[in-house]
Amino acid sequence: MLKLIKNARDVAVDQWKTLTLAEGETPHSVRLPAGPVLVPLSVWRARRAELLHSEYEHGWPLGVWLAEDEHPELIEGDLDDFTVVAIKPGALARDKSHEAARFLRERHSFKGELLAAA
Repeated sequence: MLKLIKNARDVAVDQWKTLTLAEGETPHSVRLPAGPVLVPLSVWRARRAELLHSEYEHGWPLGVWLAEDEHPELIEGDLDDFTVVAIKPGALARDKSHEAARFLRERHSFKGELLAAA
């Protein structure tokens, strides 16, 4: 399970349901929870239409989290669909997560929340 961090402190856990894939689950088979959900990039790519339908039909916020080896360019065409983007920095890649956040803010004017996923 991911721990979401904003401004060096934990984010309220009751707002977002952070989806991770358990062993044996695939992006197509994992159960999507109701309510505000933060999904891994693989689930976003596999179930984009279903996630957008839930977001617009129910008004539930939608977010995506990127693993340390996933660059924000992979979602640059989808940024308007997300309330939150979380970036999971690797043990030695703290600079990469700052670079990714800068890429989203400065190059794409992303107005949503940026979080670190630990």
